[in-house]
Amino acid sequence: MTDKSTKLSWRNYYELCKPRVVALIVFTAIVGMLLAVPGLPPLSLFLYGTVGIALAASSAAAINHFIDQKADAEMTRTKNRPLPKGELKSHQVLIFAGTIGAVAMVLLILMVNALTAFLTFLSLIGYAVIYTVYLKKLTPQNIVIGGIAGAAPPLLGWTAMTGEIHPHALLLVLIIFVWTPPHFWALAIARRDEYAKVEIPMLPVTHGVEFTRLQILLYTILLLITTLLPYLTGMSGLIYLLSAIVLGLGFLYYAVQMMLKKDNKTAMRTFGYSIVYLMLIFAALLTDHYYPLSLS
Repeated sequence: MTDKSTKLSWRNYYELCKPRVVALIVFTAIVGMLLAVPGLPPLSLFLYGTVGIALAASSAAAINHFIDQKADAEMTRTKNRPLPKGELKSHQVLIFAGTIGAVAMVLLILMVNALTAFLTFLSLIGYAVIYTVYLKKLTPQNIVIGGIAGAAPPLLGWTAMTGEIHPHALLLVLIIFVWTPPHFWALAIARRDEYAKVEIPMLPVTHGVEFTRLQILLYTILLLITTLLPYLTGMSGLIYLLSAIVLGLGFLYYAVQMMLKKDNKTAMRTFGYSIVYLMLIFAALLTDHYYPLSLS
């Protein structure tokens, strides 16, 4: 019984970290690290930066679990999380979040640099407190305004390697910032009844599904334009440009399909593609960085 309880406990703490979300965060941060230097980054900075950012993101996720536990208990998508199921207590979640958050800050300050620690802390507070406590229930533009916190990881990775904020790093932030609304609103359309039930003013709840579909289409067009900037500014080359165009047209296809098909299945497919899209476009940035295609 003890072994089973221990395994269950560790699984619950692992779930608090939202591992799939954090994996995407860490991936974009790592891409930021690798793009910041011409060759391979210093191993110690790379490792400490990665662990520090991952722990900070996990801490923010755990705080989000704590704050949203009442709403989570009423939503089908989240009712099986550790707090609604009673498998963890509130104080356990707070202690866990505080501990790994503190370890993250110590690692980043002592082993990386103060700028990265400061920006990571701002990102943590932005998501865990400003977005979750205030914006989420205040405005249907919650995901747009709060999206800047979720867009920060590549900048954190960049500053971890260089100790400075570079315009190219801000371009990476901009891409994720513009990507976030069509990504999340696709899910919000499919889950609009659940959000309405717990009185969270997501856009399809406050402004209707048709309006939200239009916003997804417009943001997807804006995203396609935004992703051309790394090539136009000389940050990346042809491999990235071709990838951005193909992936962007793919996203646009799904956005158009959402305008034509009024079903939740298409919305969830769009949501799923958006995750793959972000991974592939950052992978394309990385490929172009190390294996640029030359026409000469």
